[in-house]
Amino acid sequence: MSGRSARPDDVAVGALQDVLGTEHAALWCYSLALAFLPPAQVATARTDAAAHRELRAQIEVTLTRLGQRPVSAQPAYATPQPVTDAASAGGLLVTAETDAAAAWRFVLERSTDRALRRAGLQALIDTAARCARWRAAIGSQPAVPVFPGRP
Repeated sequence: MSGRSARPDDVAVGALQDVLGTEHAALWCYSLALAFLPPAQVATARTDAAAHRELRAQIEVTLTRLGQRPVSAQPAYATPQPVTDAASAGGLLVTAETDAAAAWRFVLERSTDRALRRAGLQALIDTAARCARWRAAIGSQPAVPVFPGRP
């Protein structure tokens, strides 16, 4: 995420902190969902969680290089509805990916740093793909929202 372009301003750094918090929450959601997903979806969920873990690490490194202290993960997060079965676990992952897409879109909107915008765009694309996969898995239509990341 860090590049040789101009240093991100305070607004972009704030957006990075926000997306880091969202990545922390997404990882927590994946950990919870794994307990309820059927065996056929576990490998996909683990792969998706690994992608979020990699993004989180990259953001932390970027913030540290900018002289900022990365925000910490919370011990737990509130779910929009109880997670009690595979369908509600899949719904939680849709929420996590939707939130991540919105946070990455916010980074794109708030940064003029070319490398950060490039990384943010790739993260938004990847998040939209994961979200579409989970939306399809739970039968949510449309599988791909018209504008991923749009509030």
